[in-house]
Amino acid sequence: MYIIGNIMVSDEVTDEQFACNLTACKGACCWEGDFGAPLERDELPILEKIYPEVAPFLTEAGRAAIEAQGVYTINETTDGHDTPLVDNAACAYMTLNDQGMAMCGIEQAHRAGKIGWKKPISCHLYPIRVKSKPEANFEALNYDRWDICSAACSKGAREKIRVFEFAKPALIRKYGEDWYEELAAAVDREQ
Repeated sequence: MYIIGNIMVSDEVTDEQFACNLTACKGACCWEGDFGAPLERDELPILEKIYPEVAPFLTEAGRAAIEAQGVYTINETTDGHDTPLVDNAACAYMTLNDQGMAMCGIEQAHRAGKIGWKKPISCHLYPIRVKSKPEANFEALNYDRWDICSAACSKGAREKIRVFEFAKPALIRKYGEDWYEELAAAVDREQ
C-alpha cells in the first residue's frame, strides 16, 4: 500500500495489469451492474448545468430515463449519487457507436466542443474506485476487479501496463500531476 498525501493506494492499483480492450468488451461496464456510475457531490451541479448540451447526444431511452429520474439519482445503498439507468441496466448517458460499442454521451458532447467537462471522474478512473472518508479527510483507491474486464487484464499483461499507469490521465485530473509523479516514483522505488 502507498500513502501519497491523504490518499491511500492499494497494491492492486500499482501491481495489477490492465488496459481497456473495448473491441472485446464493447464497454460493458456502461450497461452491467446494479447501479449507475458513482458521482461526486461537486459533479451534481455540473450535470444539471450541462445536461441541455448533452441531451442531443443521448438516445431517446436515455433522455426519457433522465426525464423520469433526474440527471442523477440517490443511491440508498451507498448513500451517494449515481447516473440514472435505463430499465435498471444501461447508464442513461450511454450511447452505442456503429460497431455496437458503448460511448459516453457526455464525453461525445465534450469532444464536440459543446461542454468543457469530460465525464464523471468515476468513469474516467475506472477500474479504480475511490472510497472517501470526508470526515477524516482521507480517500482510498482500490482496483475494482470484474470478470467483464478479463480482456483488459490480458491486454494490460501483454502490454505491461499497470492499473495506475492506464488511469494516469484520470489520476492527474483528480489529484494533479505532482501527486501522480510522487506515486509513480514511490512505486519505482519499491520495484
